[in-house]
Amino acid sequence: MSVKFPLATSSWDGCEMDALQRVMDSGMYSMGAEVRAFEEQFARQFGSKYAVMVNSGSSANLLMTAALFFTSNPALKLERGDEIIVPAVSWSTTYYPLNQYGLKLKFVDIDLATLNYDLAALRAAVTDRTRAIMVVNLLGNPNDFDEIADIIDGRDIVMIEDNCESMGASFNGRQAGTFGVMGSFSTFFSHHISTMEGGVVATDDEELYHVMLALRAHGWTRNLPKSNHVTGTKSDDPFEESFRFVLPGYNLRPLEMSGALGLEQLKKLPELVEGRRANGALVQARLSNHPKFMIQREIGQSSWFGFSLVLRPGLGLERAELIRDLTEAGFECRPIVAGNFAKNEVMKYFDYEIHGRLENADYIDACGLFVGNHHYPIPEAVEALTRI
Repeated sequence: MSVKFPLATSSWDGCEMDALQRVMDSGMYSMGAEVRAFEEQFARQFGSKYAVMVNSGSSANLLMTAALFFTSNPALKLERGDEIIVPAVSWSTTYYPLNQYGLKLKFVDIDLATLNYDLAALRAAVTDRTRAIMVVNLLGNPNDFDEIADIIDGRDIVMIEDNCESMGASFNGRQAGTFGVMGSFSTFFSHHISTMEGGVVATDDEELYHVMLALRAHGWTRNLPKSNHVTGTKSDDPFEESFRFVLPGYNLRPLEMSGALGLEQLKKLPELVEGRRANGALVQARLSNHPKFMIQREIGQSSWFGFSLVLRPGLGLERAELIRDLTEAGFECRPIVAGNFAKNEVMKYFDYEIHGRLENADYIDACGLFVGNHHYPIPEAVEALTRI
């Protein structure tokens, strides 16, 4: 069956091709001036002080997690065995870095309508043992950060955000991905902007920014400013600083091509999000009362990564039937991220607990899927969904 309505399409044009050619003509392919320019523009555009570009959104989550283990700020520093609350529905690399750094994950159910945290369950899950919370903005939908702020108010809890699916979303006029002490973004092909592969961490904390600069590139000092929060003051001798390793880092560096592509994509981002939001408005108008499935309830201003379709309870329908009908109509579809992640076999390697029952996550896992959204009008796709 041919795919008439794909999950993702390109937003590139001649500007991106020219940017790639500019890098090729320069002869400088590894991380350099194009990446720095992208980071500076990204921070300005999202209202953050700092941005660190990496080679994927998954790497952004790894870098963000690692930085909390090497900060000198006791209010932010995490230790192995600390408890971090996570939503039961997200992508695998939301969780992996947390486990790899020895945190104990506490899985909390999601809301069946918004697909983000069940806020009542989250409130009940937070205890004096909770040291951190990972907030995931799913499928373009920001969380209710006012409610989350109230839940953790007065507690010694570090909040970070996985905003990889929700670039351009906002809550009360503030960009999703900037509510936590750090927030991760993805620039993978299927996401709101594309640098082929790529990711970003945004933060307002200068020390975390410096720690991430070192961790991103081998743990060396080469990319740190002369005065920094990792080493204090660097030597003026570039040879001495070229291979000076101070943190147990990684090679998460992006290519110059990714930075150059990102600069062009950021110019388009407002228009790209506007197009997705227009499609979201059409979906809400036409599909809110669909007899077979429910759609995601918007919080704040969603950037509508895609459109979730969750079978209405009590109808006796199987998801396989919905997949068959969508496929026959030409739709490409996928599970809602990774479903209830706590059901995966990989959990045998985790230190974790489950708060209460993950009933909604289980339901999403068995009865939910999503189809694609795009930056251009898709009335034909929406009309086809009304006939499913």
